[in-house]
Parts: sequence; C-alpha cells; structure tokens
Amino acid sequence: MAGALAALAVVAPLVAQDAPKYADVAAFQASPEYTLFTVNNVWMMVAASLVFFMNLGFACVESGLTRSKNTANIMFKNTIVPCIGILTYAFIGFNLMYPGADYAGKWFGFAGVGIGVTDEVASLTNVYNAGYTYWTDFLYQAMFAATAATIVSGAVAERIKLSSFMVFTVLIVTISYPITGMWKWGNGWLNTMATPFYDFAGSTLVHSVGGWGALAGIIILGPRIGKYNKEGKVLPILGHSIPLATIGVFILWLGWFGFNGGSVLSANPGAVSLVLVTTSLAAAAGGVSSTLTSWLLQKKPDVSMALNGILAGLVAITAGADQMGPNEAIIIGLIGGILVVFSVFFFDKIKLDDPVGATSVHLVNGIWGTLAVGLFGKLAGGAQLMSQLKGIVAIGAFTFIFCFVSFYVIKIVMGLRVSAEEEIEGLDVGEHGNEAYPDFTPAHK
Repeated sequence: MAGALAALAVVAPLVAQDAPKYADVAAFQASPEYTLFTVNNVWMMVAASLVFFMNLGFACVESGLTRSKNTANIMFKNTIVPCIGILTYAFIGFNLMYPGADYAGKWFGFAGVGIGVTDEVASLTNVYNAGYTYWTDFLYQAMFAATAATIVSGAVAERIKLSSFMVFTVLIVTISYPITGMWKWGNGWLNTMATPFYDFAGSTLVHSVGGWGALAGIIILGPRIGKYNKEGKVLPILGHSIPLATIGVFILWLGWFGFNGGSVLSANPGAVSLVLVTTSLAAAAGGVSSTLTSWLLQKKPDVSMALNGILAGLVAITAGADQMGPNEAIIIGLIGGILVVFSVFFFDKIKLDDPVGATSVHLVNGIWGTLAVGLFGKLAGGAQLMSQLKGIVAIGAFTFIFCFVSFYVIKIVMGLRVSAEEEIEGLDVGEHGNEAYPDFTPAHK
C-alpha cells in the first residue's frame, strides 16, 4: 500500500495538474500500455476479494475459539462489521486517509465527504504508469479499513453489547484508522521524515491499530465471568469448535496473499512472487515455533497455539514482506510464534481476558513485525529502527487513547457490557433471541 501515496483519492487534481498522456479513455484503451493496466487492475480486484474473504476467516476463528452459546452473536458481528466499515469508509474514511497533496507531511487532512469522480479519464487512478482504476483503489482500501474493527471483535467477545460494539466500529473505521493511516499511506508526517517510517501492508497501521483497540476494550470491559477464580488462578474457557477455528486460520492465510500480495499495488511478477513467498514462510515458521514453545511449556501440543502462531507469523511479516529474503522471513515468523505463546500467558497473568488472543497476535506481533523492518532486510539500520519506533509509539498512543475514551464514553452513555444473567445464558439468546445450533442441546443450558 505504500506506493499509493500520491495517487489515491486525489485523482482528479493530479490529472488536472499534469498534461494527460491520452486525450480520453478510448485513446488510452488503444495504447500498448492498456494491456498492462488491465492486468494490474485485475490482480488488484482479485487481491481485494481475497482480503474481503478474510472476514469469513475472522468469523470462523472467533466463533470456534469461544463458546457455542455466543456463536450467532459472533457471526452477526463479523457480518455487520464489513457492512459498517465499507459504508463509513466511503462516506468519510477514504478522504480522511488520503486527503491530497496539500496535506503532505501533515497530521490531518480531509478531502471532503463521499467518494466519486466525474471525469472519465480521472476514474483511471493513474493513466501514466499502468496502475489501476479509482474504483478498484477504493475497494481495496475499504477491505483494509474493516479489518481493524474485526480484530477488536474477538478480544471483546462473549460479554460486549452488540449495539455498543457497532457504535465503536463506526468510530474506529470512520475516524481513528484513517487518521493514523494518513500519517504514512496518505503521505503524512511519518512518510516525510528524513528516514520515513515503513509499513508495507499494515503490521502497525492495520493490525496494531486493531490490537490497541482490543486492549482498550478488554481493560474497560473486564474478564468474562468464570475466567479467574478468587485466588486469581486462570480457569480455561475452551472454545466450542477447533475445526471451525482451523478452517478460519487457513482462510486467513489464503486471504493474506491478497493482503500482502495486493499491497505491491501491481501485478509485478517478481515483487508479488517474493511477497507471497515471504508471507508463507513466516506463517509456517510461526506455526512451528508456537507449537514447540507451547509443547515445552504445557507438556502437550496446543492446537489453538499452533493456529495463533500461524497468524502471528503472518502479522509479523506484513510490515516488511517486500523487504525480506526467505531466511529473514523465517526468522521473523519463528520469533513471532514464540512471542504469541508468551504473550497469551502474560495477558492471562495480569487478568486481561482475550478469548481469541487478538492482542497477542495483532498487537504484540504487529509491533514486532514493524520493528523487524529496522533489524532485517533491505532497510535495516539504526536510523530506520528509530523511525519504526516513532511510528509505533505515535500510532499506538493515538489509537489506544482514542479507543479507550470511545469505549468509556459508550459505557457511560449506553452501557458496554451485557448483564451477568445474559452473559451466563449466552448472547445468542439475550441479544438475538435465537441460537446457532438449535437442533442440539440448547447452548444456554
């Protein structure tokens, strides 16, 4: 996504400033460059579709790692989040994240309400280097925006009010995510430093943002009933379907080919191939290291740890997937898989209840992957590492404060947590009046 800085959401002004290479769309379509443009555009649409498909992966992981009595609620949240995300990003978020050239190096900018271009040539995002259309651009960006809120959903599962979570989703996708995204991908201050902050596909800008939101939510919500006893001992609450969670992880792994591969912003064969290889190597390494680590610590191999290890490797490589070689990608994934295991234990020790490990996967490994850009690969060095730290701290501070305040205000105004009775019975019955598995033993009993 880094390559989109100048072109995204400011298409018409750019076309007006530069003498068009082609008089109209027909002339462009008749040119030799149009074939390459079409190939790139098709790949970007495929990548957007893969990222969209990740919503199903999140839904499966989240519901599989939680109890059956909350399955309909979780599926509903993961259905409504992309709906809210796409609409709010179209209405405000897209132009807040990509406000235009006048805001280069700034902290904030806004190009206006809504999306759309009136000039037929301008609808082609960049007719000068065979890019992709304005509409494909928006679609791809919108898929990323919805992901940040989806990450939060898993961490606050099984005790948050549906209406309150929907309000929070509007706030994070409409305001928080686009502002910090603008700092880098919208050519804001993080991108114009002497040594620019680097985040290829969003270890920090997407995953850590979701992770910080998740952390704020679980702090205010508190743990689920029965998660810790009076002595502070952790009482495991097992998920109801390991098969569903496993399906979800493999869907997410597949979707990551679009998440990272599409961030090349073209169908460049060398660049896309490298990114898909580093992405897969990191995922595989994360799965192996998390399995071995949990096996050593728990004396038994833990399926959920292996699954989260794969996701940890994917999150960790996302910031520098285009900058790493195969060996470096494996190292990053191996460390990510180890980190996720210790992180899960740490959050449990301090009594921060995260049912699916979202903070460990997305926040901890989002930070690790962003730092890894300064430690490995083409950009490694002291100056880059300092820039990575600045970006992590700035984005983390803004996002955590924004999300904490948002959750706190929602708690005061409309309530944040369901009643104890509803939590014990299950949110499927309390929030939706139905169950995900009505033909089996009632989940709430």
